[in-house]
Amino acid sequence: MSVGEVWNNSDLKQKGSHQPKIDADSGFDPTSGIFHSLSQLSDPYKVPTSPDLDTASYVLSRFPGPDEAESQTALIDSVSGRRVTYAQLHRSVRALAASLYHALEVRKGDVVFVLAPNSIMYPTICLAVFSLGAILTTANPLNTGLEIAKQVRDSGAKLAIAAPEEALKLGPTGVPTILTTRTGDESSVCVEELIECCEPAHDLPQDGPRPTQHDTAAILYSSGTTGTSKGVILTHGNFISIITLLRWSVNATSSQDDVFLCFIPMFHIYGLAFFGLGLFCSGVTTVVMPKFDFGAMLDAIKAHQVNNIAAVPPVILGLVKYVDQLKPELSSLRRVGSGAAPLSKEVADRFREKFPWVELRQGYGLTESCGAGTFFISGEQAKARPGSCGRLLPSFQAKVVDNETGLALPPGREGELWLRSPTIMRGYLCNDEATAAMITSDGWLRTGDLCYFDGDGFIYIVDRIKELIKHNGYQVAPAELEAVLLSHPDILDAAVVPVEDDEAGQIPMAYVVRAGGSDLTEEQVIQFVATQVAPYKKVRRVSFITAIPKSAAGKILRKELVLQSKQELTSKL
Repeated sequence: MSVGEVWNNSDLKQKGSHQPKIDADSGFDPTSGIFHSLSQLSDPYKVPTSPDLDTASYVLSRFPGPDEAESQTALIDSVSGRRVTYAQLHRSVRALAASLYHALEVRKGDVVFVLAPNSIMYPTICLAVFSLGAILTTANPLNTGLEIAKQVRDSGAKLAIAAPEEALKLGPTGVPTILTTRTGDESSVCVEELIECCEPAHDLPQDGPRPTQHDTAAILYSSGTTGTSKGVILTHGNFISIITLLRWSVNATSSQDDVFLCFIPMFHIYGLAFFGLGLFCSGVTTVVMPKFDFGAMLDAIKAHQVNNIAAVPPVILGLVKYVDQLKPELSSLRRVGSGAAPLSKEVADRFREKFPWVELRQGYGLTESCGAGTFFISGEQAKARPGSCGRLLPSFQAKVVDNETGLALPPGREGELWLRSPTIMRGYLCNDEATAAMITSDGWLRTGDLCYFDGDGFIYIVDRIKELIKHNGYQVAPAELEAVLLSHPDILDAAVVPVEDDEAGQIPMAYVVRAGGSDLTEEQVIQFVATQVAPYKKVRRVSFITAIPKSAAGKILRKELVLQSKQELTSKL
């Protein structure tokens, strides 16, 4: 029986010593210590096995038929209201790919660096690059010139595509740069012109080298929240696998009439896989925001009757904290997904209390797993298990590994989550040591996340193993304390980090964002937490801050807070 198939009672009977004994409820095989997905992909959603297939060809082949594509809206610009149909998107991708090939001589294996905020042009750029067999590498527009130069050198970029306001950062790199949109400078080349000026006869040559599933499609840089950012090598096969899973999950819960809102950055795997590629395979409409803005999000939901949002925990927390009076603005919402960072049970419960008509579902994935891992197939499942990230997606296997013994653990036991699937990265760019530390010889990805499975195969992420605070020999999970802090009515946001201590080793310190007008004190915060956790988990110090530093994906940048805590301690001494 292949990975991802559903097991029934007859399958559980022993058919020979070589047959696994997989529990029908949890998916756990005690003989191997492996958790198997309890879902399967039916024939329309089988991952294509042909090696001669690339990401763009696969996505474009899933567009609506010719007649429907001319009228079906693929993208809407939230600022200008401009609409792009599936037919227009298809033509733009082909035209840009041809122009990049003929006019700029971009070839298979060349690295193209993209530095731009979200736009309705972003998916066109990505799909055109993939069409050529060129390699996409993306960056956060907020990155500094030094950070951008490092990524350009590390990735070996031959061409850059940048938003006009970001192009100056690429000047010192010496990489040829084209702009995403027109400016007053007639000497500059832009993507819009390349699309418009492409001659109909200038298509891609059919006899040239074509990308395959085994070729590198993208080099995406991990956020570096706990260490140096590394280039994650993802293949066309990785993307085709995740797109297939997304198509399966979206089609199982949505319809072609659904409208999605995109403010998740497309330079991040979450935004790229979901909005830059995957949703086009389901024929839905996406409203694109250039960046997240709370008020603009509410306006877009109301104006375009958005039913689906892919979000991160800070956005969900903001909805819980701020919009009691704005519920009518959100009446069209039906589903909100959460990913990229942990969503606490407390925040999830409060969201469902305030917005009972909205399904809230949390998922789990990493850049190294092409954004995939776990998923809730229904809102009712998620509601019944508010602290869980769902079950393994089809084609996924998992282990829960004891850090000290290296043994695989059964349901109910905490350990490091290991994943194996066709979406797992090839490795880190030019970093064999880091790759070997992350991926085992038999293909298991060590996620670095502490987790456990329950008896029904639902996974619960406890925290990052490297972020656990060691207090007097006990392990304290910052995420648990943050969830307690966020339940306080006068706390808008919070983060917990370790502070070195001579006696205890480390103590938990909380950074807290107070609500406007609140006079909450350090002692009140400490006592509030102390009444809800074991003594060894208590917060020992509190510092009030105007905003918690976070990555574009909503992950707390703990290393910045740890550095700040050291500076505060030094200044006091």
